Amino acid sequence: MHNAGTAGNDVIEAVIWDFGGVFTTSPFEAFERYERDKGIPVGVIRKINSTNHESNAWAMFERSAIDFAGFDAAFAAEAMALGYEIPGRDVVALLAGDFRPEMIEALRRIKTRFKTGCITNNMPADARGATAPARSIYSREIMELFDAVIESSKIGIRKPDPHIYLMMCDQLGVKPGACVYLDDLGGNLKPARAMGMTTIKVESAPQAIAELEAATGMKLI
Repeated sequence: MHNAGTAGNDVIEAVIWDFGGVFTTSPFEAFERYERDKGIPVGVIRKINSTNHESNAWAMFERSAIDFAGFDAAFAAEAMALGYEIPGRDVVALLAGDFRPEMIEALRRIKTRFKTGCITNNMPADARGATAPARSIYSREIMELFDAVIESSKIGIRKPDPHIYLMMCDQLGVKPGACVYLDDLGGNLKPARAMGMTTIKVESAPQAIAELEAATGMKLI
């Protein structure tokens, strides 16, 4: 756990969560499976997503600057520039991940004592049309546990833009120093930590829950 120096004396009032890679397993595992199956070097999809990360197809899609068809074509073009054939629609299909029930239980317990928020870099609704109905219901159940939800595709900005974290603090009525923030990507934790949040990098459910218990003083499993 990385605790900003300024946050040390603050009482924690809110816990803010990322969604994918926190309540679900990381899509990176699915990316790697796909790459192995297609004979593509492992890491290519992540490389495409991290090249020009503010203006690439992935970033534009999460800000709703392009639609599903636009992402499908733009991602394919970025892949082709590296010599690989990867349609964007294939990548969207890999994003789901498996749910982590223990993280959902931790959220339920946190909610009894703390304000809760979710900041998610996500795809516009039209990209999620292929999601199984049962999965959608499960996602909705989790989303209903948050006091506030900010989706990149709805507001047109995405993490790690500092504004998105400040918007969440405003919605919850808390200062950054009174928040714990969980995310599976270090780049998304950096601005949260810089503004005084206690940050937890989610590498596994047991590790994240142990750090969250330490940060909040609450038993979560």
